[in-house]
Amino acid sequence: MSVADKLESTTAAQQSAQWRTLQRIILPTESQVDTLPLYVDSGSASGIRLRENDELARAPKLPEDKLQMVSSGGPSVHFDDILSRRSMNVRAGEQVSFGTYFNAFPASYWRRWTDVRTVRLEVATTGGGTVTVSKSNARGSIQHVESFSVSGAETAVFDLPLVPFGDGGWYWFDLAAGHNGLTLDGAQWTLLEAPRKNGQVTLEITTMNKPDYCLNNARILAANPEALENVREVLIVDQGTKKVRDEPGFAEVSAALGGKLRIIDQRNLGGSGGFARGMYEAVENGSDYALLLDDDVVVEPESILRMLAFSDRCKKPTIVGGHMFDLHNRSVLHTFGEVVDPYRIVPAIPHADMDMRHDFSIANLRQTSWLHRRVDVDYNGWWMCMIPTAVIREIGLSLPLFIKWDDAEYGLRARAAGFATVSLPGAAVWHVSWLDKDDMVGWQSYFHERNRLITTLIYSPYPKGGRVLRESVQADVKHLVSMQYFTEHGRLEALKDIFKGPEQLHGVLATKLPEINALRAQYADAQLQENVDDFPAPMLGRGPMGGAPMGLPRKKDLVAWGLKTVARQLVKTPDADAAVRPQGVLAHRDSRWFRLAHYDSVVVTNAEGTGMSWYRRDPKLLKSMLAESARLHIRLAREWDELATRYRASVAEITSMETWKKTFDEHSGAGR
Repeated sequence: MSVADKLESTTAAQQSAQWRTLQRIILPTESQVDTLPLYVDSGSASGIRLRENDELARAPKLPEDKLQMVSSGGPSVHFDDILSRRSMNVRAGEQVSFGTYFNAFPASYWRRWTDVRTVRLEVATTGGGTVTVSKSNARGSIQHVESFSVSGAETAVFDLPLVPFGDGGWYWFDLAAGHNGLTLDGAQWTLLEAPRKNGQVTLEITTMNKPDYCLNNARILAANPEALENVREVLIVDQGTKKVRDEPGFAEVSAALGGKLRIIDQRNLGGSGGFARGMYEAVENGSDYALLLDDDVVVEPESILRMLAFSDRCKKPTIVGGHMFDLHNRSVLHTFGEVVDPYRIVPAIPHADMDMRHDFSIANLRQTSWLHRRVDVDYNGWWMCMIPTAVIREIGLSLPLFIKWDDAEYGLRARAAGFATVSLPGAAVWHVSWLDKDDMVGWQSYFHERNRLITTLIYSPYPKGGRVLRESVQADVKHLVSMQYFTEHGRLEALKDIFKGPEQLHGVLATKLPEINALRAQYADAQLQENVDDFPAPMLGRGPMGGAPMGLPRKKDLVAWGLKTVARQLVKTPDADAAVRPQGVLAHRDSRWFRLAHYDSVVVTNAEGTGMSWYRRDPKLLKSMLAESARLHIRLAREWDELATRYRASVAEITSMETWKKTFDEHSGAGR
C-alpha cells in the first residue's frame, strides 16, 4: 500500500470514528439516601497529602508512612438537590466532588487491562461556576489537572491521558457554584474509536426460595432499559419450592422486560449448579458474556453498562467482577479485591494496608490512600461476575461443588489458562454481609471442608497442600471442644467423600444437602429454638469461672492449652446439672471456641439472631470424632499425591458442557 493509500485509509478511519460512552455520572434514587457518599461528596479536592519530604534523610520513611488524612470539609451534600439519576443542583457558593466510588474514573484499571490511552470527560452544566478536574496516583496523593469556568448552558470538555496510571490512581471532577448556583445536567467519560459492535450478555440469577429478591432486581432492571440494551436475555434459574413466577407482580415485571425474561426450573443443584446453567445457556444462545448475579442482592444497574464497556475493550478475554457492599449498611464496602493465599488456600485481601468493610460515609475515596492503589485479584465473588463465553468454551463451566469455593476455583482455573480476573471499581451490588452469617457452623461446614480440600488438591503448589491439612485438624479440634458435633459430623463426611474421587461430584449435587440435613436430628446443637425461654433457665453461678470473661490464649500457649482442654473434656465427667439446665447463655459474638470449651452446656444464639441452640458436652462423642478425624487426616496425607493427580486430571471432564448437560437434563423441568 502506497503512502497516499495509507493516509487515505487513516483519514477514512478517523472520519468514521465515534465517541462511545465508557462511564456516566450517576446519582442515587430517592430510596437510597444512605448511599449518597458513594455517589457525591462535599468539599474541595483535598484528601491525602505528604507530611514532609525526607528524601535526603539517613533513614527515609516510605511515602505510605507519611500520608496524612485531610477532611474534605464544607457542608454536607443536600439530598434534595438531586434532580435525577444524572443531574443535581449545586447551591450558590458551595462545592461538590464526584471523586467518589461510583463516579470517579478508575484510570489505572483501564490503563492496565485495555489498550485505551486517552479518555474524554464531558461535563454539561447550566449556570455559573467552575469545573475542576483532579487525579490521584497510586499513593493516594491528589494532583490538580485543569479548571474550566462555565456560564449559562455549557459543556466543559477535557481530554485526559491514561499513561501515568501504571500502579494506580483515579480521575474525577469537582463543581463549584457561583453566586446564582450551578446545575449539573450530565457528565460522561467517553472514547473516540472506530465503530464496533457491543458484546451481548446473558444476565443470569440463581435463586433458591428468594422470589422477592429476584423480582425486586428484575423490577430494577426493567426500570433501567438502557442497562438492558445489550442484554440478550434475563435468565432466572429457579431451584426452589417458592417459585418466582408465583410471586405477586411477576406478570407485570415480566411484561416490562419486553420478552427478555426466561425462567428455568431446576432441582436444587446449589450455586455452582445454577451458575453453571447460566454459563451453559450463554454459550448456547450465542452471547459474548455470562453475567452471574446472586439472588439476595440489590443491583446498581449502571454497573452492567460499565462492566460491558470495560470487558469489550480488554486486551484479551477477561473475567470482570463487581464489588459487594453491605445491604444493611449500604455505605460499607466488604472488600476491594481478593486473592487466594497459596500456602493456606484461603481467601485473603491482596495487600496488608487494605481494610475489610471500609465505610465511605466515614472516609471518602479521596481520604483513603489504599483505595488509590490498583488491586489485582485472583477471583471475584459470583454475587456479580461477568465471564466471557470465550473463556467458558476454553476452560469449561463451574466445578460441581454445590456451594462454596466455586467462584474462587474458577478464577484460579482461568488464571492458569492465561485469563485474568478484574474487580472493577464503580460496578457493584448490595449483598447481605458475612457478619450476619456464620457458614462455618452447621450444614455448610461440609461444603467448606470438602471444597477447600478439592481446590487445594488441584491448585496447591506445596507438598501436601501447605498448611491446609494442619489447619483442617485444628478446625476439627475447635469445633469439638466447642460442642458443635453436628458441624463436625459434616466435616468428617467431607473428608470421607474426598476419597470417593471427583467422579461422584455430579451424582451427589442434588442429594448431598438432604443427606447432611438428615443428620440434624442426632444432635442437640443442631436443634434451633426461637426464644431463650424455650430452654431451662441457667443456674446462678454454675458457669465456668463464675461467669468471668475468657480471652484467647496467647499464641505460645495454644498447643499446651489445646492439649489440656481436650484432655479435660475427654476425662472429666460433665456436671450432672448441665444435662438438665444450661450453665449460661452466650450471644453469637461471644460464642468463640476458647470460651465454649470451658462449658459443659450453654445456650448459644445463631449468627442471624433468629434462634438459639443448646450445646452439651459429650466426652464419648468427642473421643470417637477426634479419633475419626485423626484417622482420616493421616490417610489423606498418605494418599495426597495420588488424589491430587486424580482430581487434576478430572477437571476438564467434569466441567465440560457435555457432562453438565447430562446433569441439567436429569434435574430440569417444571415439576422439579
